[in-house]
Amino acid sequence: MERLLSLARAWLDEDPDPETREELSALIEECADADEGACDTCSQLAERFSGTLQFGTAGLRGELGAGPNRMNRVVVSRAAAGLARYLLDTGHLEEAVVIGYDARKNSDVFARDTAEVLSGAGFRPLVLPRPLPTPVLAFAIRYLGACAGVMVTASHNPPRDNGYKVYLGDGSQITPPADEQIAAAIEAVGPLSSVPRGTEWETLDDSILDAYLDRAVRVLSPVGPRELRVVSTALHGVGGAVLASAFERAGFGTPIAVPEQQDPDPTFRTVAFPNPEEPGAIDLALALARKSGADVVIANDPDADRCAVAIPVRSGDKASGATGDEGGEWRMLRGDEVGALLGAYLAERGGARTFATTIVSSSLLGKIAQRHGIDYRETLTGFKWLTKVEDLSYAYEEALGYCVDPDGVRDKDGISAALLVAELAATLKADGRSFEGELERLAAEYGRHATDQLSIRVDDLEQIARMMAALRSAPPKELAGLAVILLDDLSLGSPGLPPTDGLRLSLDGGARVVVRPSGTEPKLKCYIEVVTHGSAADAVGLLDALKAALAERLKAD
Repeated sequence: MERLLSLARAWLDEDPDPETREELSALIEECADADEGACDTCSQLAERFSGTLQFGTAGLRGELGAGPNRMNRVVVSRAAAGLARYLLDTGHLEEAVVIGYDARKNSDVFARDTAEVLSGAGFRPLVLPRPLPTPVLAFAIRYLGACAGVMVTASHNPPRDNGYKVYLGDGSQITPPADEQIAAAIEAVGPLSSVPRGTEWETLDDSILDAYLDRAVRVLSPVGPRELRVVSTALHGVGGAVLASAFERAGFGTPIAVPEQQDPDPTFRTVAFPNPEEPGAIDLALALARKSGADVVIANDPDADRCAVAIPVRSGDKASGATGDEGGEWRMLRGDEVGALLGAYLAERGGARTFATTIVSSSLLGKIAQRHGIDYRETLTGFKWLTKVEDLSYAYEEALGYCVDPDGVRDKDGISAALLVAELAATLKADGRSFEGELERLAAEYGRHATDQLSIRVDDLEQIARMMAALRSAPPKELAGLAVILLDDLSLGSPGLPPTDGLRLSLDGGARVVVRPSGTEPKLKCYIEVVTHGSAADAVGLLDALKAALAERLKAD
């Protein structure tokens, strides 16, 4: 206990934030007065000092609070100092670094700390003018010729979280070995008092946003149809005004925004979880769509790098282009469905070079690419890998991420993707067709590719390691009556893929399951695909059976 209290007091001496200082002081005082091991607060304190936040998916992400295992000004300042050291060591002295931030609690504070530390290290920090979407930051890096970029955001994580994404000068997120080298540089940072801080940085004006919007509308055909009624939600994030501006520049009508969710709100007061994939997150948008007779719903996550799409479903002619009505049924498209729809649209429009998606996404995009003579690649999960594909024209991943202009934004971009979705919707409407009809057309041409996901959330990360180890040592011989015909241990590496902690099971009949730990949350994730030539109901039934079989097997482990 004395060692823990000594660590906490040393941290307290360095912490420049009055709020986290007060929080930590209270914990120290309560633990110091408690009996050894008999204090719940002592357990909380021990957890905060049990380790440090580590670079995961392109940076840091965690709960706000005091201590090295939380997101706070000390952790962020040390991360900025480590990044500065890495950039200096790789020959980028006095170059520009772009810094962006969302509207979460302390995002602006963490951005300022980053600017001060980078300025003190001799760099030229360029700070975005206000809270803006992540893709604006990714665009600005290449547009301004910076050597790196930092985005302070936790994307769609819970309200108490924040994060720190790092990009290099090519405009894409960091990958090995850069992430390990930055992590080592952070570890080597001495006392915070030894980190120099500067006051010389530039706050950019709205011309950078104008440049981004000008680029975004270039994904569209200048003569395509624009007659469309869209309902949109920003989910309390930073994408609302930017999406409206993009639609206006592209010639669409202004989306009908969900008023309760249009403006940034770090408490995310109307949703239990600010992720459009979560049940209930877009209920307000769907209600507004029914009321307003919308053609499509578009939802961005809080930092607007993801794009969700919901469509009206008719019990009658699903090929009609009729809009929703007060009593109409709506459903949210899966990321794989949107990915295939956009891929087919771009392929048929012509001029595409290379398509890419990840090992956990549907195999349908590869078949679309093959039919149209387009090169195709698969990568590990995450846009940090997808955007490394050479000569890329289009990439998506099943978690609602789409890169429709890799030459402009080398990351997922929920704004430009929303524009392309709108153009596709307007084109279908003008031709008297619908999204459901288009999905049925793809099913008839390529087979019905249905996907789903099983996520198992845990309190103890060791549980995930145990489940993965059990699957490796004794893989199932069958699931839901389908024989497992191949087990690919991705930790051993695969052709064209670096090693990663994952398993890929190929099942009889074209079904596939990929199991891997989440890179951002305490979850084990299972990605399931079935390929049939039967009805949608048959595909859903098989997916449900596979999910149940997987859940039973993993529970036993």
